[in-house]
Amino acid sequence: MDARLNFFASPIAGKALKHVMAAGQAVKDSPLPAATQELVALRVSQINGCAVCIDMHTKDAAAAGETSVRLHLVAAWREATVFTEAERAALELAEAGTRIADGAGGVDDAVWSSAVKHYDEEQLTALVMMISFMNMANRLNVISQQPAGGYEPGQFH
Repeated sequence: MDARLNFFASPIAGKALKHVMAAGQAVKDSPLPAATQELVALRVSQINGCAVCIDMHTKDAAAAGETSVRLHLVAAWREATVFTEAERAALELAEAGTRIADGAGGVDDAVWSSAVKHYDEEQLTALVMMISFMNMANRLNVISQQPAGGYEPGQFH
């Protein structure tokens, strides 16, 4: 599969993506645990069907020491016993925030309350930014049909 657009060759994309990547780095450098960031990025990307982001976040998480069992179970996290309560709250918020159009009510109070039990305000801010950032990145990649499989861990960081 060939990408519909080459973002690396586009002057417009270059200007915009410079800021997007800086925003992504700010979230990456936040107090939100790195493992949680990768699990959330992976789950959002799974929901959105973004193969290039699934490839990237699976490989980055594995390179950072995440286990294959946990990576394989992200798609079925509700039934899995390998995630902490905090990670489960983050994954639930990620799903609710990604599926806004599916449930016209948005993110309900129960989902938010669960996240608040496990994360402070800075971590919650980073978590919401991560969910939003991943949804934007997924849409860029899915619309332009960016191919997956060639990512090397750390390639964009």
